[in-house]
Amino acid sequence: MTFFEILGKDKSSCARAGIITTKRGTINTPVFMPVGTKATVKAVTNEQLYELGCEIILGNLYHLYLQPGIEVIEKAGGLHRFMNWKRNILTDSGGFQVFSLSKIRKIVDDGVEFKSIIDGSTHFFTPEDVVKMQCRIGSDIIMVLDECIPFNEDYGYTHRAAERTIRWAELSLKKKRSICDNEDNRIFGIVQGGFIKDLRRYCAQSISGMDFDGIAIGGLSVGEQRDKTIDILNHTMEYIDRGKPAYFMGLGDPKGIIEAVSTGVDMFDCAMPTRISRNGSAFTSTGRINIKNKKYTYDLTPIDSECDCYTCRNYSKSYLRHLFRSKEILSSVLLTIHNLHFIFNLVNSARNSILSGVFDKFKKNFLSRYMENSEV
Repeated sequence: MTFFEILGKDKSSCARAGIITTKRGTINTPVFMPVGTKATVKAVTNEQLYELGCEIILGNLYHLYLQPGIEVIEKAGGLHRFMNWKRNILTDSGGFQVFSLSKIRKIVDDGVEFKSIIDGSTHFFTPEDVVKMQCRIGSDIIMVLDECIPFNEDYGYTHRAAERTIRWAELSLKKKRSICDNEDNRIFGIVQGGFIKDLRRYCAQSISGMDFDGIAIGGLSVGEQRDKTIDILNHTMEYIDRGKPAYFMGLGDPKGIIEAVSTGVDMFDCAMPTRISRNGSAFTSTGRINIKNKKYTYDLTPIDSECDCYTCRNYSKSYLRHLFRSKEILSSVLLTIHNLHFIFNLVNSARNSILSGVFDKFKKNFLSRYMENSEV
């Protein structure tokens, strides 16, 4: 079974359309993966995700390990059965969570020691542990443990982190082969190297030289300016194995996704589309709006007149504003449905434009309209 196949390439950029095939079905790329950190995508059911066309979601080992625990999920028959999800799941190793909890963790050569955000207890992850646990819960795509660092670290610190990431990648690959060396569980390496170009190149070439099924670009979109993100992304993409799917970790804004697709990125994940839904914001074809704004009090039009999602077919901005101000749960549900539909439709449209040879036109039209009237 061929894991990844490129079906079409854009002539004016590095954008490409492809297909990933696993035992649970196919994934059309470019693809956006909603974040289901704790074995659920917040505010929507699995059935709603199926209806939206979702082909793969992301779970997070760090959170699942802490609660409900690997043993509970394993006893249930794996993560898919535990959460009754019939399609693909990629699980993140928890490397980013460890990075973001810098005050309660300690990184050493063998792994990372951290304190639980639930009860303060101390735990230790090794690269081998992380792979083993993801195999135990039946992840379709396993992510290795890496060291994600702040974007403004100096050369010495960044170099040590890159070396550790590469060493952990080697250990992870070796462990994967020893315990679940089959096509049921694929494994991706992660490129680090901060914002220092020669270290990015070194890490990208090193990870690409290993027998991973895919290559993830980590350590970007961690607080830096967007132009810096795209510059380092472009540089990194020059040195990765282009025959494997490329995954930009943690990117979820529409403009960023389209810019990254043009560099050849195939996969994305981010909590942003669902998080902003719970905060009263929505994507539209002309920019992001804030449903809390007073001007929507009497606005009986849908969020986006060009959108055919369930929310836009049935509800107005006025009603959604009322729900949000009333702290009704339905507000989060309806806005989440819309925002996920918007992102899915965006990546599907990008895919179709690549296959049709008009991606450049699609990109220019989308970006010119999307930035025009954004309220954020």
